[in-house]
Amino acid sequence: MWLPLRSAWLPGLLLLAAVAGSVVGCGGKEPRYPADHARYQKIDAAVEGLRQAYVKRDLSGFRAWLLPSGLLDRVELDVEKDLQSFEEISLDLSVERIVINGETIDVFVHWQGVWKKNQADVGLRERGHGMLRWAGTHSILLKSAEGDLPFGMTARRPASESPKTGTGG
Repeated sequence: MWLPLRSAWLPGLLLLAAVAGSVVGCGGKEPRYPADHARYQKIDAAVEGLRQAYVKRDLSGFRAWLLPSGLLDRVELDVEKDLQSFEEISLDLSVERIVINGETIDVFVHWQGVWKKNQADVGLRERGHGMLRWAGTHSILLKSAEGDLPFGMTARRPASESPKTGTGG
């Protein structure tokens, strides 16, 4: 009789030990490296700030995230055209990976969005991947951009809406 009773209590004791261990283990969720954690939060806030300025169609807010180096003149011009051309912009920007090398921060992003000229417009749906290169430790500013990024949809729209001819040939 002792053996069946012991085997009945064993799963219960293991479950109790697991629950107690997880409660005790989750008590302190402080980051292991607080300085790195704070920097990652700043990077995330910078990416989100850039996205919000673009979606809210705030050109001066967008420019505030750019490092004045001349490398982003094309991006700035593309954004300006987008904000003039589209009445409504919705954009989801997801960080896939962050690579930090000194003061240079490479943020690899996946994005998808819809750009509408007016309320009646079905809109242009696009998505892609790109890299935003940021610089800094205390204040983080965009240094350069590479890949297929969401800025410059005005230039993409005519190609996607080219009229189809009915020649059939």
